[in-house]
Amino acid sequence: MIQKDEYFYGGSEPVYPSPEMTGSGEWKEAFNRAKEFVGKMTLDEKEAQISLTSGTNSETSCPGFLPAISRLKFPGMCLADAGQGVRGTDFVSSWPSGIHVGASWNKELTLARGKGMGGEFRTKGVNILLGPVVGPAGRVVSGGRNWEGFASDPYLSGVLVGETVKGIQGVGVVASTKHFIANEQETNRNPNNGVEAVSSNIDDRTMHEIYLWPFQDAVRAGTGSIMCSYQRVNNSYGCANSKTQNGLLKTELGFQGGVVSDWGAQHAGVATAEAGMDMAMPNGGDFWGSHLKDAIKNGTVPESRLDDMVLRTIASWYQMGQDNDFPTPGVGMPKDLTKPHRIIDARNSSFKSTLFDGAVEGHVLVKNIRNALPLKSPKLLSIYGYSAKNPDENNPTDGLSPWLMGSGSFDYQEFGAGFFGWSGATPGTTGIAFNGTLYSGGGSGATSQSLAISPYDAILQQAYEDDTALFWDFHNGKPAVDPVSSACLVFGNVWAAEGADRPGLRDDYTDELILHVASQCNNTVVVFHNAGIRLVEEFIGHPNVTAVIFAHLPGQASGKALASILYGKENPSGKLPYTVARNEDDYGVMLRPDKPEGIFKYFPQSNFTEGVFVDYRHFDENKIKPRFEFGFGLSYTTFGYSNLAVEKDGNRSFEEFPKGKTVEGGQEDLWDALVRVEAEVENKGEVEGKEVAQLYLGIPGTREEKVPIRQLRGFEKVLVGVGETKKVVFELTRRDLSVWDVRAQKWRLGKGEYNVEVGGSSRNLPLSGKFTV
Repeated sequence: MIQKDEYFYGGSEPVYPSPEMTGSGEWKEAFNRAKEFVGKMTLDEKEAQISLTSGTNSETSCPGFLPAISRLKFPGMCLADAGQGVRGTDFVSSWPSGIHVGASWNKELTLARGKGMGGEFRTKGVNILLGPVVGPAGRVVSGGRNWEGFASDPYLSGVLVGETVKGIQGVGVVASTKHFIANEQETNRNPNNGVEAVSSNIDDRTMHEIYLWPFQDAVRAGTGSIMCSYQRVNNSYGCANSKTQNGLLKTELGFQGGVVSDWGAQHAGVATAEAGMDMAMPNGGDFWGSHLKDAIKNGTVPESRLDDMVLRTIASWYQMGQDNDFPTPGVGMPKDLTKPHRIIDARNSSFKSTLFDGAVEGHVLVKNIRNALPLKSPKLLSIYGYSAKNPDENNPTDGLSPWLMGSGSFDYQEFGAGFFGWSGATPGTTGIAFNGTLYSGGGSGATSQSLAISPYDAILQQAYEDDTALFWDFHNGKPAVDPVSSACLVFGNVWAAEGADRPGLRDDYTDELILHVASQCNNTVVVFHNAGIRLVEEFIGHPNVTAVIFAHLPGQASGKALASILYGKENPSGKLPYTVARNEDDYGVMLRPDKPEGIFKYFPQSNFTEGVFVDYRHFDENKIKPRFEFGFGLSYTTFGYSNLAVEKDGNRSFEEFPKGKTVEGGQEDLWDALVRVEAEVENKGEVEGKEVAQLYLGIPGTREEKVPIRQLRGFEKVLVGVGETKKVVFELTRRDLSVWDVRAQKWRLGKGEYNVEVGGSSRNLPLSGKFTV
């Protein structure tokens, strides 16, 4: 039995010292102004300088707050949750969650969401938005926080996080991309009762090609902040890991912003400072504050490290223009909503269409037989299931309420057991939320609804317009069913939340409800609001289950968006950002979180032995047939593909390794477009629709490397009219064509034949071509 942490020393390569900010690229002016700011702080003000390295209490509900320095006209900074919208206050929107954005595969819509969401944070006086999420990356299929991220693929996540960062920061709010890095499970995410946090043990190539990839896109997009994670990486805590923070982030990726701890993720003082963490939240606790002052005084931590910490924070403040006409920090974040407070309405009516379109496009239709959908003025609709209606309560109360934590539909005692450590319930035992539909998952990433339209609300309105008779039963597992129903709609959900991983990928109650209704209704339509992957084998083959929709987490426009799809006012265009297996075991070691066991009873280990073979890469490599493949989604029309053209750029270098200088995001020539691919998409159906054309690349590897059969390296979503043909263009960069060379410590452009495939999903690729390097 391993009793001491010293056993693991050296498992994560030490990288020191922490690189100082250089002010390269677009950060030059902000860097110079921040340097001047820090230079104005006298020796007597070192305490004030130290105060900018950790949070303090405030008269707001901001989860994190940096204190003001009035002499330097610095008003402080409010840090607030999260990546789906402002949490814990009123007059804000509930935006589609990360998983829903991933299912939309829509770059333009993602950018617009970032702008709209960022604008609400700004109006509320939030300086740093604690999101977006690209860690977890979806490795652990039953992970409790997968819904906060975009996809189980690094390329798709990377493109969407880049657009999100641009949107948020385009309106002057700092994006804090999180959780850095390999934060893939909730089980044992923190040390507790003598057991250390779980260690994500990852080889160098896998780290770069899967987990670092989307963070690289965020840094390239200019993210002003990165949040370090709770768990250990190769047995070194995320916020004290010099390899990941100093080495990967600040050196290799040229990150110019600051690293903030997740709340309570700091477990050391000097070690975190030297390893590159710049800000401790929610406060300095037992490690920084006066202790950091002592460490600087006695020379344990160099004064230059303190200067760099503050420099990075203040530079991000200047970089976003927050010194000029930015709202008072936390002005729209009242400490207690149950007491009189000033109304700060952050909602912007010009983004209503973004909220609606975003909700629509994250729905994925995976089955539709006998023209079950769209509905056409049905005579009688019967609605069943706990997830059709709104929760019984959407009302802020003082303190840590279900409304605050996004768990109004769920058992709050069980949620609290996982998130707060309450006794009296076992976390991760219930897989569904019985008390109503889901607009987001639970925890710090939850949304705070100021308005929300449930599926039942919207369908009721449409039924009124159509003179449709409507029956419903939200509570019974075996409801009475009128056999003359034109259609029966069954609503289930998949609950997931911070603090606990899911108990499984399906539940008996909902499966039995579906089968019960389908046994008596020959047109049963199933809708899941799923905060993660949901298996469907128990009922998918039933002849009376005519349609299935993964509705994910649409935000406040949920019901309106769903009704528009059900009735054909909108054509579904979402695609799965993950793979749906036939059996849980098909996911292999990635199904469930790792737990303390054997000699590692006090130091739980999660060994990423699958390497780069995550999600569809795993299914392809092991020749496993999924139920629904990555990238799959149906439409009310059909699309055809033709005229593939592949052309190398003769003016670009195809040398083995990049030679460019390091800029934000890595070596600058990694982003050179080396190959151009074109294809045509034709609408062969009777209604206009949007298609996501996807490009997958087969990259040659060496004898020592096992390279995935195909990897997503491009996608374009296009609106195609009836009988119309649209051209799609993909630009493949040097990074897209490369593998990480662990010896050279660079991205290597391999010699050999590259396979290019284009189509509508990872297993529907009618076009194929090749090029040689």
